[in-house]
Amino acid sequence: MLTESLRSRLIRQIGLAEMGPQRQAAIAETRFLVIGAGGIGSPALMYLAASGAVNITVADNDEVSISNLSRQLIHSADDIGVNKAENAVHALRRFNPEVRVVPVAARMSDELTLKTLMNDADVVLDCTDNLASRQLISRCALELGKPLVFGAALRFSGQVAVFDFRSPDSPCYRCLFEEDAPENDQKALDYGVFTPITGVVGLLQASEALKIAAGIGSPLVGRLLMIDLLSADFQTVRFKKRRDCPVCGKRAHG
Repeated sequence: MLTESLRSRLIRQIGLAEMGPQRQAAIAETRFLVIGAGGIGSPALMYLAASGAVNITVADNDEVSISNLSRQLIHSADDIGVNKAENAVHALRRFNPEVRVVPVAARMSDELTLKTLMNDADVVLDCTDNLASRQLISRCALELGKPLVFGAALRFSGQVAVFDFRSPDSPCYRCLFEEDAPENDQKALDYGVFTPITGVVGLLQASEALKIAAGIGSPLVGRLLMIDLLSADFQTVRFKKRRDCPVCGKRAHG
């Protein structure tokens, strides 16, 4: 339901020909699950709330530390030591007082817990920073038929893609990234990360999730958006479902 206060707050967005009050109401009714409230999760959460998302569940077991503050802008120095998911509840209400945020202070490494949260979601955003989590999130979203917005950032580069598992022809994370070895799990702690790239990736994830919720535009399904801020270069690469994919290859094709 689109309340009068939300309508007034979002009048500029509602005024878009592609949006209007009905599509804005669809965003308000959509249940978003954001896994990770760190570098890319922070801007994703902020833009979801600011854009009229009312129902958000955020999962993160980590606590705010001083090394997070340069890029995780949803948190501040006063929040050091506080769980990131729980801290997001208070922060997001500054962007949208009507938002209902459910914090889950747990690591999404347990398949049953993850599926339970996904069952109650309409759109899932993967804002994690490790290979194992991304693979598990993709497998669970595939099994439950949920649209998944993937994002990653490392050094000066970022990646964004959408896996829309509502369609049997949608590729999965493993179709795109064949490598499954632990040595491919590159982390910002080891390689560094340019602060603005996390913001770019997070807001693009929010944009894709909002487009899915509103049913507008062309989400990045079957396309990987690659961002290089060092050269200010944006490229899109198309990819398809792999019939020999060990995760989704046996899934029926439409």
